[in-house]
Amino acid sequence: MAETQNAQLAVIIPANNEAAYIGGCLDALLSRSAGARISIVVSANMCADNTVEIAKSYASAFEGRGDRLVVIDSPIAGKTAALTRAESHLDVVGAGALPRAYLDADVICSPDLITQIASALDTSKPRYATGVLRVMQARSRFTRAYAGFWQELPFVKGGAVGAGFFAVNSAGRARWGCFPDIISDDTYVRLHFAPAERIEVEAPYDWPMIEGLSALVRVRRRQDAGVREIAQRYPHLMASEGKVRLGLGRFLTMAAKMPLACVAYMFVHVLTRMGRNSETWSRGR
Repeated sequence: MAETQNAQLAVIIPANNEAAYIGGCLDALLSRSAGARISIVVSANMCADNTVEIAKSYASAFEGRGDRLVVIDSPIAGKTAALTRAESHLDVVGAGALPRAYLDADVICSPDLITQIASALDTSKPRYATGVLRVMQARSRFTRAYAGFWQELPFVKGGAVGAGFFAVNSAGRARWGCFPDIISDDTYVRLHFAPAERIEVEAPYDWPMIEGLSALVRVRRRQDAGVREIAQRYPHLMASEGKVRLGLGRFLTMAAKMPLACVAYMFVHVLTRMGRNSETWSRGR
Protein backbone atom coordinates (compact mmCIF):
# COMPACT_ATOMS: atom_id res chain seq x y z
CA MET A 1 0.00 0.00 0.00
CA ALA A 2 1.34 3.44 -0.87
CA GLU A 3 2.67 5.65 1.90
CA THR A 4 0.61 8.73 2.66
CA GLN A 5 1.32 12.01 4.37
CA ASN A 6 -2.15 11.83 5.93
CA ALA A 7 -1.59 8.55 7.78
CA GLN A 8 -1.62 8.73 11.57
CA LEU A 9 -0.39 6.37 14.25
CA ALA A 10 -0.58 6.34 18.04
CA VAL A 11 2.61 5.17 19.76
CA ILE A 12 2.50 3.86 23.33
CA ILE A 13 5.75 3.66 25.28
CA PRO A 14 5.59 2.06 28.75
CA ALA A 15 8.50 3.26 30.86
CA ASN A 16 9.89 2.15 34.21
CA ASN A 17 13.19 3.81 35.15
CA GLU A 18 14.21 4.33 31.52
CA ALA A 19 16.28 7.52 31.94
CA ALA A 20 19.24 5.92 30.16
CA TYR A 21 17.12 4.85 27.16
CA ILE A 22 14.04 7.03 26.66
CA GLY A 23 15.98 9.86 25.02
CA GLY A 24 17.40 7.58 22.33
CA CYS A 25 13.99 6.06 21.71
CA LEU A 26 12.34 9.48 21.28
CA ASP A 27 15.25 10.84 19.22
CA ALA A 28 14.71 8.02 16.73
CA LEU A 29 11.01 8.87 16.43
CA LEU A 30 11.87 12.51 15.88
CA SER A 31 14.38 11.55 13.18
CA ARG A 32 11.95 9.38 11.23
CA SER A 33 11.40 10.05 7.54
CA ALA A 34 8.45 12.12 6.35
CA GLY A 35 5.14 10.32 6.37
CA ALA A 36 2.75 9.43 9.15
CA ARG A 37 2.05 11.88 11.94
CA ILE A 38 2.14 10.36 15.40
CA SER A 39 0.56 10.82 18.81
CA ILE A 40 2.86 9.48 21.52
CA VAL A 41 1.90 8.53 25.06
CA VAL A 42 4.79 7.77 27.38
CA SER A 43 3.23 5.78 30.21
CA ALA A 44 5.66 6.07 33.11
CA ASN A 45 5.08 3.65 35.95
CA MET A 46 6.75 3.86 39.35
CA CYS A 47 9.84 5.66 38.04
CA ALA A 48 12.47 6.49 40.66
CA ASP A 49 14.69 8.33 38.16
CA ASN A 50 14.08 11.29 35.84
CA THR A 51 12.42 9.35 33.02
CA VAL A 52 9.34 11.57 33.22
CA GLU A 53 11.28 14.83 33.05
CA ILE A 54 13.34 13.63 30.08
CA ALA A 55 10.26 12.49 28.18
CA LYS A 56 8.39 15.75 28.84
CA SER A 57 11.34 17.75 27.51
CA TYR A 58 10.65 16.35 24.02
CA ALA A 59 7.09 17.68 23.76
CA SER A 60 7.95 20.90 21.92
CA ALA A 61 10.21 19.11 19.44
CA PHE A 62 7.41 16.73 18.48
CA GLU A 63 4.95 19.61 18.28
CA GLY A 64 7.30 21.24 15.79
CA ARG A 65 6.92 18.18 13.58
CA GLY A 66 3.14 18.31 13.77
CA ASP A 67 3.07 15.43 16.25
CA ARG A 68 1.89 15.22 19.82
CA LEU A 69 3.63 13.81 22.89
CA VAL A 70 2.05 13.47 26.32
CA VAL A 71 3.50 11.86 29.42
CA ILE A 72 1.43 10.23 32.13
CA ASP A 73 3.01 9.32 35.43
CA SER A 74 1.68 6.69 37.80
CA PRO A 75 3.00 5.35 41.13
CA ILE A 76 1.61 1.92 40.20
CA ALA A 77 4.13 -0.53 38.77
CA GLY A 78 3.48 -3.06 36.03
CA LYS A 79 3.89 -2.99 32.26
CA THR A 80 0.45 -4.25 31.26
CA ALA A 81 -1.22 -1.79 33.66
CA ALA A 82 0.87 0.97 32.06
CA LEU A 83 -0.34 -0.10 28.61
CA THR A 84 -3.96 0.02 29.74
CA ARG A 85 -3.53 3.49 31.27
CA ALA A 86 -1.95 4.73 28.05
CA GLU A 87 -4.79 3.38 25.94
CA SER A 88 -7.33 5.10 28.16
CA HIS A 89 -5.39 8.32 27.69
CA LEU A 90 -5.53 7.92 23.91
CA ASP A 91 -9.30 8.10 24.18
CA VAL A 92 -9.03 11.28 26.25
CA VAL A 93 -6.86 13.06 23.66
CA GLY A 94 -8.98 11.88 20.73
CA ALA A 95 -6.51 9.34 19.35
CA GLY A 96 -8.33 6.20 20.48
CA ALA A 97 -9.47 5.24 16.99
CA LEU A 98 -5.98 5.38 15.48
CA PRO A 99 -3.86 2.33 14.69
CA ARG A 100 -1.47 1.96 17.58
CA ALA A 101 2.09 0.79 18.08
CA TYR A 102 3.50 -0.53 21.36
CA LEU A 103 7.17 0.40 21.71
CA ASP A 104 9.59 -0.50 24.47
CA ALA A 105 11.59 2.48 25.71
CA ASP A 106 14.94 0.84 24.93
CA VAL A 107 14.10 0.11 21.27
CA ILE A 108 15.40 2.28 18.42
CA CYS A 109 13.16 2.58 15.33
CA SER A 110 14.80 3.05 11.94
CA PRO A 111 13.77 6.18 9.98
CA ASP A 112 11.26 4.47 7.67
CA LEU A 113 9.66 2.11 10.17
CA ILE A 114 6.77 4.23 11.46
CA THR A 115 5.52 5.27 8.02
CA GLN A 116 5.76 1.70 6.71
CA ILE A 117 3.83 0.43 9.73
CA ALA A 118 1.10 3.05 9.31
CA SER A 119 0.79 2.12 5.65
CA ALA A 120 0.61 -1.61 6.40
CA LEU A 121 -2.19 -1.03 8.92
CA ASP A 122 -4.22 1.17 6.59
CA THR A 123 -6.92 -1.44 5.95
CA SER A 124 -10.29 -2.38 7.39
CA LYS A 125 -9.12 -5.96 7.90
CA PRO A 126 -7.57 -6.88 11.27
CA ARG A 127 -3.80 -6.64 10.99
CA TYR A 128 -0.72 -6.93 13.19
CA ALA A 129 2.53 -5.37 11.97
CA THR A 130 6.14 -5.09 13.06
CA GLY A 131 9.54 -4.45 11.52
CA VAL A 132 12.66 -6.52 11.01
CA LEU A 133 14.19 -7.22 14.43
CA ARG A 134 17.89 -6.44 14.71
CA VAL A 135 19.73 -7.30 17.91
CA MET A 136 21.92 -4.43 19.08
CA GLN A 137 25.63 -5.07 19.35
CA ALA A 138 26.21 -6.50 22.83
CA ARG A 139 29.18 -5.66 25.05
CA SER A 140 29.49 -9.22 26.32
CA ARG A 141 31.22 -11.74 24.01
CA PHE A 142 28.94 -14.45 25.37
CA THR A 143 25.79 -12.47 24.55
CA ARG A 144 27.12 -11.66 21.07
CA ALA A 145 27.67 -15.36 20.44
CA TYR A 146 24.25 -16.32 21.79
CA ALA A 147 22.53 -13.57 19.79
CA GLY A 148 24.27 -14.68 16.60
CA PHE A 149 22.70 -18.13 16.87
CA TRP A 150 19.34 -16.88 18.15
CA GLN A 151 18.90 -14.53 15.19
CA GLU A 152 19.20 -17.48 12.79
CA LEU A 153 16.44 -19.54 14.44
CA PRO A 154 13.45 -20.25 12.17
CA PHE A 155 11.10 -18.41 14.52
CA VAL A 156 13.15 -15.23 14.23
CA LYS A 157 14.00 -15.58 10.54
CA GLY A 158 10.36 -16.38 9.78
CA GLY A 159 9.42 -12.82 10.52
CA ALA A 160 6.90 -10.76 12.51
CA VAL A 161 8.42 -11.62 15.90
CA GLY A 162 7.44 -8.27 17.40
CA ALA A 163 9.69 -8.36 20.48
CA GLY A 164 9.90 -4.78 21.73
CA PHE A 165 7.80 -3.31 18.92
CA PHE A 166 4.46 -4.31 17.42
CA ALA A 167 1.41 -2.49 16.12
CA VAL A 168 -2.23 -3.22 15.32
CA ASN A 169 -4.99 -1.39 13.48
CA SER A 170 -8.38 -0.59 15.00
CA ALA A 171 -9.99 -3.79 13.72
CA GLY A 172 -7.14 -5.79 15.20
CA ARG A 173 -7.26 -4.02 18.55
CA ALA A 174 -10.93 -4.94 18.85
CA ARG A 175 -9.92 -8.59 19.32
CA TRP A 176 -9.15 -8.20 23.02
CA GLY A 177 -10.15 -5.96 25.88
CA CYS A 178 -7.82 -4.52 28.51
CA PHE A 179 -4.39 -6.08 28.72
CA PRO A 180 -4.48 -8.88 31.29
CA ASP A 181 -1.84 -9.07 34.01
CA ILE A 182 0.48 -11.48 32.20
CA ILE A 183 4.20 -11.90 31.63
CA SER A 184 4.34 -11.79 27.84
CA ASP A 185 2.19 -9.01 26.42
CA ASP A 186 3.86 -9.23 22.99
CA THR A 187 3.11 -12.95 22.62
CA TYR A 188 -0.44 -12.41 23.87
CA VAL A 189 -1.12 -9.81 21.18
CA ARG A 190 0.65 -11.69 18.37
CA LEU A 191 -1.40 -14.82 18.99
CA HIS A 192 -4.64 -12.91 18.45
CA PHE A 193 -3.68 -12.90 14.77
CA ALA A 194 -3.29 -15.78 12.36
CA PRO A 195 0.09 -15.93 10.58
CA ALA A 196 -1.53 -14.58 7.40
CA GLU A 197 -2.70 -11.51 9.34
CA ARG A 198 0.79 -10.68 10.65
CA ILE A 199 2.97 -8.37 8.56
CA GLU A 200 6.69 -7.70 8.77
CA VAL A 201 7.59 -4.51 6.90
CA GLU A 202 11.05 -4.05 5.41
CA ALA A 203 12.25 -1.35 7.82
CA PRO A 204 14.15 -2.61 10.88
CA TYR A 205 14.27 -1.71 14.54
CA ASP A 206 17.10 -2.27 17.00
CA TRP A 207 16.36 -4.34 20.08
CA PRO A 208 18.78 -4.90 22.99
CA MET A 209 19.60 -8.34 24.33
CA ILE A 210 20.53 -8.68 27.98
CA GLU A 211 24.21 -9.05 28.84
CA GLY A 212 25.80 -12.18 30.31
CA LEU A 213 25.03 -15.83 30.95
CA SER A 214 23.04 -15.60 34.19
CA ALA A 215 20.90 -12.76 32.88
CA LEU A 216 20.20 -14.60 29.62
CA VAL A 217 19.09 -17.67 31.56
CA ARG A 218 16.82 -15.56 33.78
CA VAL A 219 15.17 -13.89 30.80
CA ARG A 220 14.81 -17.16 28.89
CA ARG A 221 13.04 -18.67 31.90
CA ARG A 222 10.76 -15.64 32.02
CA GLN A 223 9.99 -15.98 28.30
CA ASP A 224 9.22 -19.69 28.66
CA ALA A 225 7.02 -18.96 31.68
CA GLY A 226 5.17 -16.35 29.64
CA VAL A 227 4.34 -18.82 26.88
CA ARG A 228 3.25 -21.44 29.42
CA GLU A 229 1.01 -18.90 31.12
CA ILE A 230 -0.74 -18.04 27.86
CA ALA A 231 -1.13 -21.71 26.95
CA GLN A 232 -2.76 -22.36 30.35
CA ARG A 233 -4.97 -19.27 30.55
CA TYR A 234 -5.78 -18.80 26.84
CA PRO A 235 -5.29 -22.21 25.19
CA HIS A 236 -7.39 -21.19 22.17
CA LEU A 237 -4.74 -18.65 21.19
CA MET A 238 -2.06 -21.28 20.67
CA ALA A 239 -3.70 -22.36 17.42
CA SER A 240 -2.36 -19.13 15.89
CA GLU A 241 1.26 -19.79 16.85
CA GLY A 242 2.44 -20.95 13.42
CA LYS A 243 5.95 -21.30 14.83
CA VAL A 244 8.49 -23.01 12.60
CA ARG A 245 10.43 -25.58 14.61
CA LEU A 246 14.18 -26.01 14.51
CA GLY A 247 14.65 -29.48 13.02
CA LEU A 248 17.75 -31.59 13.57
CA GLY A 249 19.03 -31.05 10.06
CA ARG A 250 18.87 -27.28 10.27
CA PHE A 251 20.31 -27.31 13.77
CA LEU A 252 23.34 -29.32 12.61
CA THR A 253 23.84 -27.00 9.64
CA MET A 254 23.74 -23.95 11.91
CA ALA A 255 26.05 -25.62 14.45
CA ALA A 256 28.61 -26.39 11.75
CA LYS A 257 28.46 -22.81 10.46
CA MET A 258 28.85 -21.14 13.87
CA PRO A 259 30.03 -23.68 16.46
CA LEU A 260 30.89 -21.23 19.25
CA ALA A 261 27.54 -19.48 18.91
CA CYS A 262 25.82 -22.86 19.04
CA VAL A 263 27.65 -23.78 22.25
CA ALA A 264 26.59 -20.48 23.85
CA TYR A 265 22.97 -20.95 22.77
CA MET A 266 22.79 -24.56 23.98
CA PHE A 267 24.44 -23.71 27.29
CA VAL A 268 21.70 -21.15 27.99
CA HIS A 269 19.06 -23.59 26.72
CA VAL A 270 20.19 -26.37 29.09
CA LEU A 271 20.52 -24.11 32.13
CA THR A 272 17.09 -22.66 31.41
CA ARG A 273 15.54 -26.12 31.50
CA MET A 274 17.28 -26.95 34.78
CA GLY A 275 15.20 -24.48 36.78
CA ARG A 276 11.88 -22.68 36.76
CA ASN A 277 11.36 -18.96 36.70
CA SER A 278 10.18 -17.48 40.00
CA GLU A 279 9.58 -14.00 38.61
CA THR A 280 6.58 -12.60 36.82
CA TRP A 281 8.60 -10.06 34.87
CA SER A 282 12.25 -9.52 33.97
CA ARG A 283 13.90 -6.99 31.73
CA GLY A 284 15.02 -8.12 28.32
CA ARG A 285 18.25 -6.18 28.86
